[in-house]
Amino acid sequence: MPQSLKKGEILRERYKVREQIGQGGTGNIYLAEDLRLQGRLCALKEVEHNQALPPDIFAQAREQFFREASVLARLDHPNLPKVSDYFPEGARDYLVMDYVPGKDLRERMQEARRNKSFLSENEVLRWAVQIADALNYLHHQDPPIIHRDIKPSNLKLTPSGLVKLVDFGLVKIMAPDEVTITVIQGQGTALYTPLEQYGGDDTHTDPRADIFSFGATLYHLLTNEPPAEVRKRFLTPRSLIPPREINPRISPHVEKAIQWAMSLHPDSRPPNVTTFRDALLGKREIPSGHNFDHLSFEAPRITLFTPEQIAGYIAIGLFFLGLITTLLR
Repeated sequence: MPQSLKKGEILRERYKVREQIGQGGTGNIYLAEDLRLQGRLCALKEVEHNQALPPDIFAQAREQFFREASVLARLDHPNLPKVSDYFPEGARDYLVMDYVPGKDLRERMQEARRNKSFLSENEVLRWAVQIADALNYLHHQDPPIIHRDIKPSNLKLTPSGLVKLVDFGLVKIMAPDEVTITVIQGQGTALYTPLEQYGGDDTHTDPRADIFSFGATLYHLLTNEPPAEVRKRFLTPRSLIPPREINPRISPHVEKAIQWAMSLHPDSRPPNVTTFRDALLGKREIPSGHNFDHLSFEAPRITLFTPEQIAGYIAIGLFFLGLITTLLR
């Protein structure tokens, strides 16, 4: 963990640190004043590069950061904080973003839980429509951008009622040649992370990963309970409790839409975020023929195995087949 910047420290002769407002495995987030634009507050997202890396690899990591930051700086959407600047400082790189005031949705959910109640479904769906709009915007960039860390604490509710999807810490930009580009390598938050995002090379992550995390986030907001992690669900398909068993006030079509989004296999999820939004609002039929209650999609799982794993299982099968044949002679 890099050493934190001190209160009052000034970067680039422009950004004066007020306080640290977040932290992660590769850096911190600070609230800062923009000395050039009086009265403007901004958030500084810090990325610490590993100085033990060979010089050429370190240079590649820094070049990659600036390439991605320049893409993020071009984004302009009301439900996304604006990236206004990026720069190096020693072994660290910084993204400068709009500071978003207000509580995050995790705090709103915790308040409801303390009051022994649930967030209103209508209110959550109003937020969901805004989140879907932001994700649809990201996924339709050229190349597409995947957030990869959607969760209640990364969704800020401003005093005007606008929801902002913050923290581009794990954002992936899908390059045309399938080269993985990420601002910070990582897997996201386990409770909301799809199974394919655990792959080491990350080449199989596409916009449907965000749809899974979006669905898991809505599950948590509507039930006050975190969903079972995908690794547990993969081994025990019935470990995910249907949302209406926790909160009976959830509409049946909302429950089914969330379960659809949280399908273990990407091919079993909504094909895009607009389809998922319409299903949440009851404007689209959810495909029949799947066990959405417990999400036990056994048949497609084989595609999650690596070629080496498949070859190993075939070899084991042939071994036992040969053994049985020998015994029966």
